[in-house]
Amino acid sequence: MSLGNLRDLYQQVILERYKKPRNRGKTNPIDRYQKGHNPSCGDTIELTLKLSVEGDRIEDVKFEGEGCAIAMASADLMADALRDKTTIEALEMVQRFQAMMRGEAEFPQESRKLNVMQGVAQFPVRIKCANLSWHTLKAAVEQSREAELAGYVSNEAEG
Repeated sequence: MSLGNLRDLYQQVILERYKKPRNRGKTNPIDRYQKGHNPSCGDTIELTLKLSVEGDRIEDVKFEGEGCAIAMASADLMADALRDKTTIEALEMVQRFQAMMRGEAEFPQESRKLNVMQGVAQFPVRIKCANLSWHTLKAAVEQSREAELAGYVSNEAEG
């Protein structure tokens, strides 16, 4: 696929997921809840997770929030990809996504839809937008069920 066609596909998927997200809302029940915020541009996200009875598998992921097309599309694609993954697999996906934003990795066949976000790497200032939902996911997965939530997770320290 030519670079121009790849860029067109990237833009098309981003706009489609921004305009018609498939994973907006809140899970029922809400087993994990985390807010995320990108102070440099004002994107915000509220992520909810429904976990298995054992608490080690993600059964559902939903998000609410406001932000640019990249931030919202990334959250929507992430939610699709995480369904039925273990929490360990989810944390591995966070690392892979962040590596992809640095141009160091891509997702294997079963998660290839996430590779469309590689186009963001061409615009370094927008990488924080794409990573916001992934930072928020990491915080949600790592918190204990009884944890007190201390406001927003921020990706401001990211390079």
